[in-house]
Amino acid sequence: MSDSLAGKFLVAGKHLRDPNFYKSVVLMVEHGPQGAMGLVVNRPTPVPLAEALADHFDVGERDDLVYYGGPVEPSALFVVHNSDAHHGDEHAVVPGVYVGSSAEVFERVVEAATAGGADLSFRVFSGCAGWGPGQLEGELARGDWYLVPASSEETFLADPYELWESARSRASEPFGSLPEPTDHPDWN
Repeated sequence: MSDSLAGKFLVAGKHLRDPNFYKSVVLMVEHGPQGAMGLVVNRPTPVPLAEALADHFDVGERDDLVYYGGPVEPSALFVVHNSDAHHGDEHAVVPGVYVGSSAEVFERVVEAATAGGADLSFRVFSGCAGWGPGQLEGELARGDWYLVPASSEETFLADPYELWESARSRASEPFGSLPEPTDHPDWN
């Protein structure tokens, strides 16, 4: 597969029963010959953000939760945000969506949000999803995932539990499940 899937949602197929990805939607952040990386964007954990960041930041009265980003590097924290002013050298994954890749960006985004940045949306993720070279392509060929364009609105959906159904309804078929052309139309 030569085209990068960065900026797309991977939407878990109904038959995908891996507990790490059951009914999940993954925002693809990186994809290339060396593998792929993304964040599960529709699974809040019961961990309050204030508790997770207590040793580093005072987030005030915010009731945000930490999200489960995936099973890889579970102790690593990632911030996804929509701030053009605080993105540093990051490129948008999709228009209006940045993934904080440095401690400085993470700190600027959290501090701006706790200071009352009304237009600032952000979420903190614990861990990420990762695939080795060719692994994701194999899962796509098996039909484990649907591909749909990602958007800022859906990435920061107020009720993240609605995202799987919403994204799933926009996908017509799993990536690898379209029938191969045949000389026997009666087989279709």
